[in-house]
Amino acid sequence: MSDEKHIDDVRSLFDDWAERGRGDGMEKGHTPTARQAFDRLEVSPDDHYLDIGCGNGYTVRWAAQLDPTVQAVGLDLSEKMIQQARALSTDLPNTRFIHAPFPLPMLKARAFDAIFSMEVFYYLPNLDWGLLSVGRLLKPGGRFACVVDYYEENEASHSWPEDLDLTLNLLSEAGWREAMEEMGFEVLEQCRLHPPLAEGEEPTWKHTVGSLMTLVRRPLDDDAVAVNEAG
Repeated sequence: MSDEKHIDDVRSLFDDWAERGRGDGMEKGHTPTARQAFDRLEVSPDDHYLDIGCGNGYTVRWAAQLDPTVQAVGLDLSEKMIQQARALSTDLPNTRFIHAPFPLPMLKARAFDAIFSMEVFYYLPNLDWGLLSVGRLLKPGGRFACVVDYYEENEASHSWPEDLDLTLNLLSEAGWREAMEEMGFEVLEQCRLHPPLAEGEEPTWKHTVGSLMTLVRRPLDDDAVAVNEAG
């Protein structure tokens, strides 16, 4: 399958989910773990923040609400998700939403202090190029938090390619760490994130296996990251 066909298929899937109200559902479902990862980015005043695959823009709003000097950007290939994100963020002038797939060459190199992604990178047709592009976009010392639920140790997720009729990147915990290190990132933390279990609630894989977060930093030594700055 060509990269273009794969991107079109993923776009159609998320447009359909947006039409069925799953943008709000994903915000509600992901927030307990997404917030844990977002907080580790330590977004500060004057920072530039990017959410890759922002959905309805909930983490972009988190970043924008931290301080009016934060410039918060959301990127999503689903036009309908971006429409929802813009509609929900009208009271936050320091937000911006872009309808485009990732990687997006128009984004300026070394532009972002913090980059976040929830449940996106295993969809990319070229994972290595996606990670290289994150390195290009981060300022030296900038952080990237990548959270995935589809990974080797989470057996409950293994049917997703068949369920969605899509080719997905299945990596182990060690595989995600190695992929990051091969791109020159410094791995700061890798762990499982779990939502709280409500009283009387039956535990699911989210509570037992959890979401896999890999938090990395672009080294201050620019030569340590093999990225094409002109890309």
